[in-house]
Amino acid sequence: MTLSPAALDRIEAVRRIAREVAGPAAVSVDKEGRFPREAIDALKAEKLLSAYVPESLGGKGASIVELGLMCEALGQRCASAAMVFAMHQVQVACLVRHGHTPYFQAYLNDLVRDQRLIASVTSEAGVGGSVRTSICNIEQEGDTCHVRKDGTVVSYGEDGEDFLMTVRRTNTSAASDQALVLVNKSQCSMQITSTWDAMGMRGTCSPGYVIEATFRPDQIVPDPFADINAHTMVPWAHILWSSGWLGIATDAVTRARAFVRDTAKRMGGATPPTAARLSEVASRLTLMRTQVRERAAYYDMLTRQPDGGKDTLSSVGFAVELNHLKLNASELVAEICTKALRITGTTGYRNDSPYSVTRHLRDAHSAALMIGNERIHAANGALHLVFKDDVL
Repeated sequence: MTLSPAALDRIEAVRRIAREVAGPAAVSVDKEGRFPREAIDALKAEKLLSAYVPESLGGKGASIVELGLMCEALGQRCASAAMVFAMHQVQVACLVRHGHTPYFQAYLNDLVRDQRLIASVTSEAGVGGSVRTSICNIEQEGDTCHVRKDGTVVSYGEDGEDFLMTVRRTNTSAASDQALVLVNKSQCSMQITSTWDAMGMRGTCSPGYVIEATFRPDQIVPDPFADINAHTMVPWAHILWSSGWLGIATDAVTRARAFVRDTAKRMGGATPPTAARLSEVASRLTLMRTQVRERAAYYDMLTRQPDGGKDTLSSVGFAVELNHLKLNASELVAEICTKALRITGTTGYRNDSPYSVTRHLRDAHSAALMIGNERIHAANGALHLVFKDDVL
């Protein structure tokens, strides 16, 4: 799709934030395992946490293509900042696309004004990592609702101002009969249950919490969670996460290329042996970029159709292809970073080198774990049994 001048200006603003704010802080964010406050504050100052909110509600009406390019830019400088921004935008998309009630319309106005950061609480102890299963349930008395959720991973929970959480609709509902609830942190009590001293993505600050929340019934997103998940949450997560991973891979190749060029200079202009490896890894990066950007453009095209592309979004074929994107991107980012390391050698292995790809490699290995690839392969395997070959 062709981006508007306003969209291009916003993307350039994020590139500047990535270059001047997120990048300089990235080493500290990683080393200290701290929240990328500088980058998120800079994005707030540009009113970009509400970028997807429609212009009619005061937002910028950005597309998922535009947001993907923003995540890509941030990922080149600080993967943690990219992932926080991506996860927040997934939550915003769920509210914009499925919160068609006065409460949520008013909340989106508040989001534009206050640039509130929304954290996701979908993981839960006892469900084995399944987002489509909830144990905790809503308990309602009159106009008061209560829920207690044992979230195993609550990304940036300490810094999030609101939480969007999955819950079982009632205490007699099936585990898959879920609802999505938006609660303000002031409505919650939080007990931390684990720490976050992770190998990579350290700035996402994702310990576990037991969260108890008391809220009103109108804070329950009206659409069934099955539709929210299929039409918005999963597509947005896979596309924006992959965009952030693409940013990581892009910078790893950039550093490998700079290393090869420096080697060539030291060799008097001769072509170094590592140039062939550079060609190979650049080819893999091109493949990854094409897959990520094309899937974002395709999803954007679908959702702009008069019916919002609901039939396609609900189809088995779309689910399989979307899962393929996540699987491919998460595997490619680790492969590309590993190949970049082999090009840069011990220089890239060092943390204090301008050609270092150590943080890139550590961050990249989180990709296969965010909704585990084994779980997705198992789901796709089952789906492959129920559609015809020509569906895709």
